[in-house]
Amino acid sequence: PIIHNINPTTTSVHELLECPVCTNSMYPPIHQCHNGHTLCSTCKIRVQNRCPTCRQELGDIRCLALEKVAESLELPCKFITVGCPEIFPYYSKLKHEALCNFRPYNCPYAGSECSIIGDIPYLVSHLRDDHKVDMHSGCTFNHRYVKSNPRDVENATWMLTVFHCFGQYFCLHFEAFQLGMAPVYMAFLRFMGDEADARNYSYSLEVGGNGRKLTWEGTPRSVRDGHRK
Repeated sequence: PIIHNINPTTTSVHELLECPVCTNSMYPPIHQCHNGHTLCSTCKIRVQNRCPTCRQELGDIRCLALEKVAESLELPCKFITVGCPEIFPYYSKLKHEALCNFRPYNCPYAGSECSIIGDIPYLVSHLRDDHKVDMHSGCTFNHRYVKSNPRDVENATWMLTVFHCFGQYFCLHFEAFQLGMAPVYMAFLRFMGDEADARNYSYSLEVGGNGRKLTWEGTPRSVRDGHRK
């Protein structure tokens, strides 16, 4: 068996790989000044080619030794504190973290650009308390939309309705807008969780009026996908 120990030496090397400007992990190309101070390529542009530590001109010196050290490291995912058990080579870690199932979710509220992130229980509370969304228990829901002239549409995004059923949370999104001369009504369901779990559920939306009825059946998307997508 391969045993991964996160020991003090690894931690101190990992600290060496933190950019002193943005404190993010550095990935090639790692730059250094003539005095050996390092920083990441993004910050090199930001500091206008001056070392933020000693103010010497940076030039284009690569810190190849540190890049090689990074290649030999294995580190835990940064979401270890919320349950991710994975350990990765240094250069694979960033790619994993961008897709890690334990990473926080963005707020799924569509009415405004909301920057809140968190796990699902936190976001449910946030939607209820801060966005005042309708909370609904059960797996069926009736919504009556009455308009004397359905062709007369004002651009509007309705508040989400959050459903709690099967021990999970789902968001129903509904909006209306004008597309050229045509009125468009859009509704869809998103699962508050990851895409793999969303595939375990299906839903149907039914719209009716004047003796006609149309039913749409589908699989909810994950809230990882923003409502615009």
